[in-house]
Amino acid sequence: MGLGDYRIALASGSSTNWILLGKVLRPHALEGRLYVQSYAESEASFEEAGEIFLKSSSGEIRAYRVLSSRPHKNGVLMKLNGVNSLEEAETLRGAEILVSVEAIPRKEGEYLWHELMGLRVLLETGEQIGTITHILRAGSNELYVVGHGKKEVFVPATVEVVKEIDLEKGMMIISAMEGLLDLNEV
Repeated sequence: MGLGDYRIALASGSSTNWILLGKVLRPHALEGRLYVQSYAESEASFEEAGEIFLKSSSGEIRAYRVLSSRPHKNGVLMKLNGVNSLEEAETLRGAEILVSVEAIPRKEGEYLWHELMGLRVLLETGEQIGTITHILRAGSNELYVVGHGKKEVFVPATVEVVKEIDLEKGMMIISAMEGLLDLNEV
């Protein structure tokens, strides 16, 4: 249902919607590789996005193509087109790694987390349950946390439960699972 590879973090300040995928921590080796903190599930997310953008602390945004990326310790080693020395890589220290929302490959029925936040959640009967306040990763699936008065309802992001998502109308329709509204009190 959701596209959990990408954490919700929209950068503002331009007409482009950006998603924050990581941060450059430091240069790695003499040939200009970068050691980055990744907010994505997989290092492949950087290459799949095609073009990434690095936003410096001064706010300047520059485009780069990812030539390679691989896991390394608790982060990712990344080689970018045009960054060929330790000195060039050092200038990128601390930069945020952004991708354009439009550049993220998605299959039909996949949504970015930020698109689902705030959706009204209704049962198939039309009864409103609440709104999505946040999303949790739970094993191979995600859970939509729906504010329901002073309670929270945890809705599994499965095709058996989620029947329709209409971003234009700002709503999600779910089937009523047995115990859904009874067991998830906080």
